[in-house]
Amino acid sequence: MLVDIVSPARRSEMMSRIRGKGTKPELLVRSVAHRLGYRYRLHVRNLPGSPDLVFPRRKLALFVHGCFWHRHEDCPYCYTPKSNIQFWREKFKNNVARDRSAQTGLEGMGWRVAVIWECETTDSDGLRKKLKELLGRR
Repeated sequence: MLVDIVSPARRSEMMSRIRGKGTKPELLVRSVAHRLGYRYRLHVRNLPGSPDLVFPRRKLALFVHGCFWHRHEDCPYCYTPKSNIQFWREKFKNNVARDRSAQTGLEGMGWRVAVIWECETTDSDGLRKKLKELLGRR
């Protein structure tokens, strides 16, 4: 077992600074969508899961998920820390369940739901193509 090189208080402070809004992958998706001419709303709180981008006219709720936090299967960014394993298993299980619940709620309200994974934002041509595909149909 590896020993953490920072104190528990410092680690807690560091982890508390991780944010769910305005992340680099989200900013990339927003930028590409805007350059393609699509307009959207951000983090609509009255929708289940507060989707990262909402395209009301297209009834599309788009989530930009971090591969680590939301468990993108078969992705190199989706690893499990070696220490405090039980905590992380529970944390990841709850994240995935919350994602599933939000998606089910949105679909029940008649919304289409899509996820763009953090690793997909590194390929700008692929991201542009995926957004065109998602937003080109209603």
